[in-house]
Amino acid sequence: MESFAELFEKSIETAELKPGSIIKAEVVQINKDFVVLNAGLKSEGFVPAAQFTDENGNLTVAVGDTVEVALEALEDGFGETKISHEKAQRIRTWEVLEQKFNDSETITGIISGRVKGGFTVDVEGVKAFLPGSLVDVRPVKDPALSEGKEIDFKIIKLDQKRNNIVISRRAVLENEYKAERDEVLKNLQEGDVVKAVVKNLTDYGAFLDIGGVDGLLHITDMAWKRIKYPSEVVNIGDEVEVKVLKFDRERARVSLGLKQLGSDPWGDIAQRYPVNSQTRGKVTNIADYGSFVEIEDGVEGLVHVSEMDWTNKNVNPRKFVAVGQEVDVMILEIDPERRRISLGMKQCQPNPWQEFEKKFNKGDRVKGQIKSITDFGVFIGLEGGIDGLIHLSDLSWDENGEEAVRHYQKGQEVEAVILAIDAERERISLGVKQLSQDTFSAFASAHGRGSVVKGNVVEVDERQAVIKLSDDINGILKASEAAIERVEDLTKLLSVGDEVEAKVINVDRKHKTFSLSVRAKDVADEKAVIQDYTRKESHGGTSLGDIFKELGNSDD
Repeated sequence: MESFAELFEKSIETAELKPGSIIKAEVVQINKDFVVLNAGLKSEGFVPAAQFTDENGNLTVAVGDTVEVALEALEDGFGETKISHEKAQRIRTWEVLEQKFNDSETITGIISGRVKGGFTVDVEGVKAFLPGSLVDVRPVKDPALSEGKEIDFKIIKLDQKRNNIVISRRAVLENEYKAERDEVLKNLQEGDVVKAVVKNLTDYGAFLDIGGVDGLLHITDMAWKRIKYPSEVVNIGDEVEVKVLKFDRERARVSLGLKQLGSDPWGDIAQRYPVNSQTRGKVTNIADYGSFVEIEDGVEGLVHVSEMDWTNKNVNPRKFVAVGQEVDVMILEIDPERRRISLGMKQCQPNPWQEFEKKFNKGDRVKGQIKSITDFGVFIGLEGGIDGLIHLSDLSWDENGEEAVRHYQKGQEVEAVILAIDAERERISLGVKQLSQDTFSAFASAHGRGSVVKGNVVEVDERQAVIKLSDDINGILKASEAAIERVEDLTKLLSVGDEVEAKVINVDRKHKTFSLSVRAKDVADEKAVIQDYTRKESHGGTSLGDIFKELGNSDD
């Protein structure tokens, strides 16, 4: 008969035991720290009692129970066999996981904690990684709410050598949502009001989940008012009610609207805000050309920079208002179809042009500093922060405008006469020369065309002579008008200092000159004498011959 030792050695060879092999062992003894197991090897194995306790610290085995253990070493160098119940469980778990991974089956696990990028999950006694992006098909506000609960997962990556397991909850839910999605697509109709969950935000809107179907909520359909970012209205994970605006069943595309659930504030805007009525609003945005003011939720109007202040037309709007500031505005114009409202801020303040018109009249004298000098005139600062214009032609009676304006400079105080006030066109015309009398106009009024004037020659040449009629008033006597007879050289007839009596034949107010004629005066004198003697003869007086005889005698 074979000895026991021979039989034992033969059984070991048959089993082909090696480290990592799983064998069965019987619990033969339990003490405080160890559980003694008999696996039919050279010696009994001692396994820490902690490997046989549950989560509450209670032993899960009793003497006589058969358990699986993993062989770590037949001989550890001290004559003892090393075995592990924990390693045997882990090996069995990996075998189960690998089988379910190959068969695409689900596994059950419990979320145990957070790590960077996701969560740790206890799966059959081993740790698996659940990425945050694979927690759900829909955004979850707080995935930690599922911690401690048994949940089904699907293995998407398995690497036993690296002890790496990646699982997905989303993969399980996608199959569950497929039936729900098919049902939604079957029954969804344009005009329906449905509940949806915000999945993602973009610059142009938000994508919402409607029972497994994605729909786009465009930024222009989020609110009646103008918004810059979708996050002003919705956030990821929000559950909202939306209206189905368009539905392409073949392409499974859905357009959603949020603002359409409320009434359009532009519907009766003209009735609620009549033109020229005043209201109050909040500044929502500022641009180079003006500011936008919200007068009610969903209704904004533009205050153009020219409508912000009566006296400052082209300045930066930020000097007048700030975002969030409440301001008084007047409704200037409404275009409901284009959804545009023109607003004015200055109209809510007294019009300084009208106030000036109430206080001053044409002909009144005013004073002010020169604010600017242009090619066409001088602007004077007046009461109320407004400007008045002195045109170049109203600077001086004696000088032309280009010459007269050289006497003025910016900042200089000037007195002027009000010539005209046009509050509607925001124009005030002023004059400086009107402060004094126009000597030319006065002389022209007294000595109009046909008048006889006297003066002295101050300049003379062959063709014409300049006759001084009064201070700063001159007349021009051309050679052709110097006598009844033809005059070839006027210097032979007149000299500087000679007194001349002539008739005014033309008044040039623009150039301030009088055209004179001695010839016209002499002709008129002769006609007058003839008419006088003719009248006497008709009454029995002197004959025509006597007249000429008398004229001849007078020459002597």
